[in-house]
Amino acid sequence: MPTNDQRVTEFRQLHESGCFVIANPWDVGSAHVLEQLGFKALATTSAGFAWSLGRCDNGVTLDEALAHYAAVAAAVKVPVNADFERAFATEPEEVAANVARACETGIAGLSVEDSTRQPEEPLFEFNLAVHRVRSARQAIDKSGSGVLLTGRSEGFIAGRPDIDETIRRLRAYADAGADCLFAPGVRSPSDIEAIVKAVAPKPVNVVVGADFTTVDKLAALGVRRISVGGSLARLAYSAFLAAATEISEHGTFSAFAGGRPGPEINQLFK
Repeated sequence: MPTNDQRVTEFRQLHESGCFVIANPWDVGSAHVLEQLGFKALATTSAGFAWSLGRCDNGVTLDEALAHYAAVAAAVKVPVNADFERAFATEPEEVAANVARACETGIAGLSVEDSTRQPEEPLFEFNLAVHRVRSARQAIDKSGSGVLLTGRSEGFIAGRPDIDETIRRLRAYADAGADCLFAPGVRSPSDIEAIVKAVAPKPVNVVVGADFTTVDKLAALGVRRISVGGSLARLAYSAFLAAATEISEHGTFSAFAGGRPGPEINQLFK
């Protein structure tokens, strides 16, 4: 697949064997830090980015998201995967148009979800969901960018935790051209292993937002990629809230004792 960005090639190679962690920065500064810590690839987080703008998750516009992808990709040397949410569209033609624009931002990969954001019908109808992934694939191929496409099935975090339906969808997304498969919210080792086997030899991503597993355990199940979603941003805001609440409610500053010195933080950005 043609590409002019070496990072796309590197990103695809990471998915060929082994297991790697793709950390999720929420802005350029956190991306710089994660790159320095040695992560081989990064991924944006829709929640973390939205919070940085004072919005709820899924509350940013397409143009804002595209500018964010471009800024993060330009700030680091490692591959960047875009959390492209539901592709900011419903109809497959709109998905294709938006994916084409995303491929111009310098990203090495992007994901497309099957979540509607509608509580009564949280997932796109099966055939439409598959068509959306196929349209994303066609847009990437037409762009010649080589961007890696991840197909996401959101049932476990959208009120439809059905492993059989999740596997049915992920298999269909793989057949429609997704390079990597992902079902956020799946934690059971047996469910994870079932997904890995169902879509093999294509790689599977598992998101870890709590202390329920380890890299070694997921690798043993055949997981190829591990992400952390908005968890790093959530932890940053949690520390901020704890310190600010202490000041506001008690007039004390003990939370500052655990902070890194300013000069040490400053060194991260030199």
